[in-house]
Order: sequence, then C-alpha cells, then structure tokens
Amino acid sequence: MKRIKNLKIILFFLLISPSINGQDILHIQVDSTNINSSPNLKISSYVDFYYGTRSNSSEETIPYFVSNNKSNEFTINLAYVELSYKNKDVRFKFLPGFGTYMNANYMSEPATLKHLLEATGGFCLSQKRQIWIDGGVLSSPYTNETAISRDHLMYTRSMAPENVPYYLSGIKLTFPLSKKITLYTYLINGWQQIKDNNEKKSVGTQLEFKPNAKHTINWNTYIGDERSATAPQNRMRYFSDIFWLYNLDGKWSMTSCIYLGKQEQVKGNLKNSHYWWQANAIFRHRFNDKWSISGRLEYFNDPDYIVVSPINEGAHKFDVFSQSIAINYCIKSNALFRMEGRNFRSSSDIFF
Repeated sequence: MKRIKNLKIILFFLLISPSINGQDILHIQVDSTNINSSPNLKISSYVDFYYGTRSNSSEETIPYFVSNNKSNEFTINLAYVELSYKNKDVRFKFLPGFGTYMNANYMSEPATLKHLLEATGGFCLSQKRQIWIDGGVLSSPYTNETAISRDHLMYTRSMAPENVPYYLSGIKLTFPLSKKITLYTYLINGWQQIKDNNEKKSVGTQLEFKPNAKHTINWNTYIGDERSATAPQNRMRYFSDIFWLYNLDGKWSMTSCIYLGKQEQVKGNLKNSHYWWQANAIFRHRFNDKWSISGRLEYFNDPDYIVVSPINEGAHKFDVFSQSIAINYCIKSNALFRMEGRNFRSSSDIFF
C-alpha cells in the first residue's frame, strides 16, 4: 500500500453550543434552553450535527477516531437529552446518547447499554464537607477533553481523549480537601468498560486544584489488570495524565495536556512493558462576542500499538503530529457555527 504521510481534513459546522471536528466538515450543534420544572430538576437537550470530508480518501469512516468519524455525509455526532436532579441529600443524572460517536465508541457494550452516555445516582455522606458517593456509568476524568464538543475550545477531539476512557462504570467518591483542592477516587470495572471483561476491578484517582477562577490543574491516574479473552497477553496497565485549563470564558483561553501510559504483557515466560504518550496545546482568541479563532498542536506516540489498532499492515509504528485551526461564530447563546481544518503527519504508513 502506498504510504501517505499527510492527511488533511477541513470542517464546517453549525452548532447550538460550541463544537469542532477534524476533516472537511459542516457541523451543526444544538443545545436547548433548559426546562426547569422545579429548582432541583433540570431537563436539557443537545444536538451536534456535522459534515466532514478528507483530502486523501473517499472511505466512509475516518480512521483512529470515534468522534466525528464519518466522511462525505451529513450526520449526527452526538445527540442527547439530559435529566438531572439534585438536592442536599441525593442526586442523579441520566443522559441517553445517540449518533456516530455512540455507535463507534460503544461497539463492545451490550445492546441495552450502548446508549448510556451517563447514568449515575448518588447521595451525600457529609453535607458539611460536601462528600458524595456516586455509582453507575460515569463520565471520565482523563485528559482535558470530553465527548461533548460544546464544552471545548475546538470542535474536534485530539488523539489524547480518543485513546483513553470517555466513560467509566463503577463508583466515585468526591472528597473536598480544601476550598481549592478536591480529590476524586474511582473503583471501576476497567478501561472504558460498562460490561466487565475479566471480573477484576481497577482504580482511578483525580486531584483537582483550582487556585483561582482562571486556572484549573488536574492530575489523574489509572491502575488495572487489562487481560481479557481478546487480549490474554495483557497484565497491569498504569496511566497518568496532567492537564491545565486557563480562562475558558475569557478573551484568551488555553488548555494543555500530557500523559504517559504503561502496559505490561506476557509472552511465554517473558514479561515486557510497552509505553505510549502524547502532548497537546489548544488556544482560543475571542475577537468579540460573536467571532473567535481556535488552534491546536498535538503529538501522539504509540509505537507498539497498545491503544491504537493499525489500519495498514505496512505501518511499523504509530506516531502522528497534528495541527488544527478553526473559525467559530456564535449565532446565539446556545448556537454555534464552526469551520475547522486539520492536518496529520506521520513518519510511518498509518494512513492508506
């Protein structure tokens, strides 16, 4: 197969709520006005609509991505209705999700669980200290991006969140250590699993530091046994990331994330360790209340294909450098149109 070191992607979007994707894309995202039937009950909805195309292929699916991964068609990346409730003692959240993101990211889950973006219930252990315990399908703490494009400076996801859990299944303890520091601990089924695949449990942590209103720094960890019927060679996986968010509502905004993962594997009597890592930086500049520009630089390296599956047998390793730029237009407070261009470069044959 011919090696293609360069992949260029351009996107156009219309959103109701912020979003951005990599490829040639038209994106529409809709975030409804909240409907509150009581002070504690919240009902809202969200639609992320896009069109994308690539410079080097007419294939339907964009490789290595679960977010906005369809090419040459108008479609829905993510749509959901959120129902949430909270008082001083209990809280719950239910978000059924639909779209190409859900189809790609939940392929391994049972049919009845394939549409659970989030489904949690919790109760307060200490009202004075605001200690909470929640259980169910939880949103993931890892990296500076989530699946919901509205919440981010760019519409598309970087390689970083696409290759760590977007969701977790288990229990979470929220424990404020001070006014500026909060500790979250997780006991979960595994690395992005609702249905457990080996009956062993994993643990995760998040330490959130907010020194002031403009800065947030998070340090996250994961430890778990990743052996399964499809990957019997896997043993312990260790992962840690740290990310920084700066002034997300300001004229100048920025976020950056670095992480490192280690996977232990056995082959015969030998035990080996394999590593993957990434780094990214994203910025946004607002010209006024309507217009802004966003950009991203990132590098991702997974030389032994631990979390990435190659689409080209000629690729001897996976490393990719990506750069993106986007123009954002805020139509209304809950509607945003975005156009993004994205370019990928690799030293190996990772694209057709």
